[in-house]
Amino acid sequence: MEEMEEELKCPVCGSFYREPIILPCSHNICQACARNILVQTPESESPQSRRASGSGVSDYDYLDLDKMSLYSEADSGYGSYGGFASAPTTPCQKSPNGVRVFPPAMPPPATHLSPALAPVPRNSCITCPQCHRSLILDDRGLRGFPKNRVLEGVIDRYQQSKAAALKCQLCEKAPKEATVMCEQCDVFYCDPCRLRCHPPRGPLAKHRLVPPAQGRVSRRLSPRKVSTCTDHELENHSMYCVQCKMPVCYQCLEEGKHSSHEVKALGAMWKLHKSQLSQALNGLSDRAKEAKEFLVQLRNMVQQIQENSVEFEACLVAQCDALIDALNRRKAQLLARVNKEHEHKLKVVRDQISHCTVKLRQTTGLMEYCLEVIKENDPSGFLQISDALIRRVHLTEDQWGKGTLTPRMTTDFDLSLDNSPLLQSIHQLDFVQMKTSSPVPATPILQLEECCTHNNSATLSWKQPPLSTVPADGYILELDDGNGGQFREVYVGKETMCTVDGLHFNSTYNARIKAFNKTGVSQYSKTLVLQTSEVAWFAFDPGSAHSDIIFSNDNLTVTCSSYDDRVVLGKTGFSKGVHYWELTVDRYDNHPDPAFGVARIDVMKDVMLGKDDKAWAMYVDNNRSWFMHNNSHTNRTEGGITKGATIGILLDLNRKTLTFFINDEQQGPIAFENVEGLFFPAVSLNRNVQVTLHTGLPVPDCYSSRASIA
Repeated sequence: MEEMEEELKCPVCGSFYREPIILPCSHNICQACARNILVQTPESESPQSRRASGSGVSDYDYLDLDKMSLYSEADSGYGSYGGFASAPTTPCQKSPNGVRVFPPAMPPPATHLSPALAPVPRNSCITCPQCHRSLILDDRGLRGFPKNRVLEGVIDRYQQSKAAALKCQLCEKAPKEATVMCEQCDVFYCDPCRLRCHPPRGPLAKHRLVPPAQGRVSRRLSPRKVSTCTDHELENHSMYCVQCKMPVCYQCLEEGKHSSHEVKALGAMWKLHKSQLSQALNGLSDRAKEAKEFLVQLRNMVQQIQENSVEFEACLVAQCDALIDALNRRKAQLLARVNKEHEHKLKVVRDQISHCTVKLRQTTGLMEYCLEVIKENDPSGFLQISDALIRRVHLTEDQWGKGTLTPRMTTDFDLSLDNSPLLQSIHQLDFVQMKTSSPVPATPILQLEECCTHNNSATLSWKQPPLSTVPADGYILELDDGNGGQFREVYVGKETMCTVDGLHFNSTYNARIKAFNKTGVSQYSKTLVLQTSEVAWFAFDPGSAHSDIIFSNDNLTVTCSSYDDRVVLGKTGFSKGVHYWELTVDRYDNHPDPAFGVARIDVMKDVMLGKDDKAWAMYVDNNRSWFMHNNSHTNRTEGGITKGATIGILLDLNRKTLTFFINDEQQGPIAFENVEGLFFPAVSLNRNVQVTLHTGLPVPDCYSSRASIA
């Protein structure tokens, strides 16, 4: 009931309604507050005087004219009657709710009646503080509005319910005042009933007892409806399947629909997803705040451009007028050039304002919707949309990327005119000749001795020419796609060194650099050809591995502290070329089943490699091996591993295949085909296995010869 308290308060005084009356617009107001906001109109503006004067305006037309006479007062949200000659000129007051209240035009005459029953001056007007509709009172005054008796009754019951004490729900005769509430039983107890019906032992010992007031709040905030399973209508959702991303019930689990999936508690996932959405909203809120400040900056730029334009035109006209007839023809051309520059700047800034406003409106709308969703108390309903909302919030935040909140245009007009040396050469006068702003910076020079490649990364360094006197505000580094395609920007900033990661192995890239300042952009530097490594050198990645993985030997050797299978990935990802690496088995106890292969970056880390659809692997024991992807086992092959064995993994992204080797012999047929995308080397093992990684190896001869024949 506390949620409806604001609905029971007068918009003028901010307190509970007292003797509320119903206005024709269906809104309510205290009778005393209605008298406070009355405004007396002149006799000539009343409907009676209009009819007497034969104006021919009906009551219906007068109401339309009355509504048209509203005007906004400095965006306060309060409308006053603009057609009244006696509109109040005294300062208006503000109610606790922010509604402006005009004092009476004149003090009411002394009377023995109460203020609510005192006569109302003739030709009085009242404006609804909520919808701002103005109404002319008839001869009955405020008595012509009906009283809202129902609203009075609701307020009385609400105030009584707030004052009433919570009673025990188990007392047989006269209920006593409750002292505690059990959150699990959802029952209020007095002390005798609690000792008798809810002893602090046995299965009830874990129940949580809270004070009655806190219990009433928690009961109000608790979910009003528990959603049931769509497949089993009598079962409530109690768990959450991580793979299917949906709530499930115990009967779904017993039927085996999610037997191989990771299942977690519904409440834990509810809190986790709420936390993730809240964290995502924090970043988006910062972007929205920056966008609002950026819009203010852009609007100031518009005004400054307008002012600079006016000032520049005035100076230009003054100079051109001094050149008399010979300069008049050229003056028109120069003015046209200035106006064109002016319109161009305004167009760029206004387009950016429009674009940013649309994005801000979308961002703000998404934030408001997400905040309402976070208030949802139904875990099942919330989890059904939380993943999509989290992705949408991150996507929206990414859209406020680098350069989005940077003005695309300066407010300065880089045009000036000096007429003194050019009186004899008036026809050759041009802005281009007379620009005094600094020229574009010189072309940067690539420092070849500091440029290098490592694996699939490239580091480039550059500098300004030694004799250059024009400063550069920043640099733009461009790289092609490794196949001789179009160049693309990979870095924009003030630094003179940049490392570009994530390139393709065994590929040739072309790089070039240019400088820029407020005036413009320099020419491109000479093109530098970069060759990435033919083979990959990498180690295991502690940052993405399961916490049970133990690293040694500069992260080349791994084992595990758990008896369960845990996954570890390599540091380098592959999306192009042919790659081969090996792992030697340093320890192999009690015949475990380690798995070797490739995986996506978001593969599950606490199950055997290949259990989900993010990994392609071969798991092997001391006698045989299987290929596994998405928990599907195929191609059982005889031949296992022992201590000292070598497992080879060959990822051929040119042919989109994955092949495995044991002790330099191919194990089974080609394991997987049609593999494409970004893959990371991966291993899953437990505490009975230790392996060491060997990278930078050439492709096996048997595979090379077979590939050449094919």
